[in-house]
Amino acid sequence: MTPAGRPPTRSRVSAALAGLACAACCALPFLIAAGVLTGAGAAVLEKTLLAVAALLVTAAAGMWWQHRRRSARAGGGCSC
Repeated sequence: MTPAGRPPTRSRVSAALAGLACAACCALPFLIAAGVLTGAGAAVLEKTLLAVAALLVTAAAGMWWQHRRRSARAGGGCSC
């Protein structure tokens, strides 16, 4: 069980993966300059990474909210 006010591990992992997807999206211009990706490949990859990051952030927020709701219900509703 996580301490009060701290998100569960699965939520933190999901948020960290979303941050990693954002960092990879920011690295795309460097990959294009290095010749690793073409412009078209980078465009497709950018849309995919943005969608994955948005999905992961939404999942992390949902898991955190669900955790808070369950712990509030189990603790009698007092967040003191």
